[in-house]
Amino acid sequence: QRLNHVKLWIITLKNFDNYTKVLGVGFATWQVGSRTKPIFVMSLNDQGTICMKSQSAFKTTEVKFKLNEPFDKTTADDWKMRTVVSLDNGKLIQKQDWDGKEISIEREISDEKLVAKCIIGDMVAVRMNVKE
Repeated sequence: QRLNHVKLWIITLKNFDNYTKVLGVGFATWQVGSRTKPIFVMSLNDQGTICMKSQSAFKTTEVKFKLNEPFDKTTADDWKMRTVVSLDNGKLIQKQDWDGKEISIEREISDEKLVAKCIIGDMVAVRMNVKE
């Protein structure tokens, strides 16, 4: 199935309080972020570039990339990370490195939902989105 443009709402977050603490997210940013329910938009153009955008009243971020091509990414918290995204058994696997830490985000479609497992060390948080 070809991804042209999919808009998703976050419906549930599991273990994100602990996950953001492990990441070192500041208290003020964490408070705003924990109350924000951004819209997540994914699209693919004809050249094979994937765009992932997170839109909220607080902040909008966008990243464009091609599979298996490393790129530099700045997070919503203004952290600079080296990132590479691959496709493995139907999962979009995003690996990010910064300050000696590695984050992995595994996204897959399950039961008509986009499930994103965010992993740092042995800490796992889950974000679930549904189509708008």
